Amino acid sequence: MVQVHTAAQDLWLGLPGISEQQERAARRALREQIARLERELSEALIAAFPHCGPHLGIRAPGGPRVLGLGELEQVRDGLVVRLADTRSVLAARAEQYERNRVLLERMLLEPGRYKFARIRQADLGERGCGAWQVRPRLGLIGMLMGWWQVKLSSGCPLAT
Repeated sequence: MVQVHTAAQDLWLGLPGISEQQERAARRALREQIARLERELSEALIAAFPHCGPHLGIRAPGGPRVLGLGELEQVRDGLVVRLADTRSVLAARAEQYERNRVLLERMLLEPGRYKFARIRQADLGERGCGAWQVRPRLGLIGMLMGWWQVKLSSGCPLAT
């Protein structure tokens, strides 16, 4: 009896106790998990835009090739860790934005309590170069009289 050697047999690692069919099913399940994690990671990147800080690049171990079960598990586990890190960074950033929004509301309600306080729009999670600042209404006279107001700066300085 002559055995024919195929390229598909080269890809199969022949793990002990696992049939070729079971390994295919395991690979398919791992690829589906990896696809889901990559999708969730890209959604996290979109949520972070334009303030994307976390590094979201994904590298396969050993370069481009067909990965074995162990290597697919490593990629999946790396994605899980990266997704958890990204979500924690985004949650911390959202918490900071919310604290700054609450501070801005307080500044608007009682400007006299927050003299010369300043919050940039980027600190609120908004685009632009503007900043909210508590200032005296009529300069020195307003400062002496206790007339305070919150002003939004006009934005970015002119380009030179």
